Amino acid sequence: MLTIGQLAKHAGISTKAIRVYHAKGLLPEPERDASGYRRYDAQAIIDLTRITTLAQAGVPLARIPDVLDARTDDAAEQIDRIDADLRTRIRQLQQRRTRLRHLDQPDHLCLPPEAIDYMERLRAVGLCERHEQAIRDGFILSYALAPEQTRAVLPSRTALLDDDEYVAVLLGYDEAIDWSPDDPRLDELADTAAQLAHRMTLVSDTPGFDRLSPETVDLLVGHLGIDNPAWRRLEDLVVSRLTAPQKAAQVARAVFAHE
Repeated sequence: MLTIGQLAKHAGISTKAIRVYHAKGLLPEPERDASGYRRYDAQAIIDLTRITTLAQAGVPLARIPDVLDARTDDAAEQIDRIDADLRTRIRQLQQRRTRLRHLDQPDHLCLPPEAIDYMERLRAVGLCERHEQAIRDGFILSYALAPEQTRAVLPSRTALLDDDEYVAVLLGYDEAIDWSPDDPRLDELADTAAQLAHRMTLVSDTPGFDRLSPETVDLLVGHLGIDNPAWRRLEDLVVSRLTAPQKAAQVARAVFAHE
């Protein structure tokens, strides 16, 4: 007859694990001796070995009785089901590992593949880190609030990266981060930016935009990305040059960001 400590040593597990198996009804709890100690016989070693083998193979504790009590054919079916669950779990863990490896790459962490491709192409334009981050964060916001509309507008936004005029305006906004809001160059930049609006597809032009709540639209349109006096001034200047007030603010952001 063995004590619980001796049984645990034979099985290569902890006494705590044995108590868990008792609590879950996997291993019958033996009678105690006159000193109040549990005493285990040979059958307990056999039962515990079978339980630990299944547990270490990945069988959930709650399903171990089904496997132990099943006939040969039924046991194979039980194992197949558990194996399928394990494969699903492995895929989920692999996906988590992939995301973990990208923790130092914010673009990869929060954006879908098509937006990651856009950001990689955008990087070749040579914007400053603050501007890139504003665009990236804008996409994160857009995908969170209006994923279908954002996916719909992304191809046209990607195509603009081949448009020399658009890239020039993008770089102009980049330089303007350090300008005074009274800089006269802002007027010329606003003229070109407003003209671009006629060739841009906006999120508000995509199917389903009219079904978004007013609060969602306010969050999308109200996000500037960088709280910068020169950019605020540029926004006002671009809006003043547009004839569609309901889209003016969105256009003002779209020429240099994501909306």
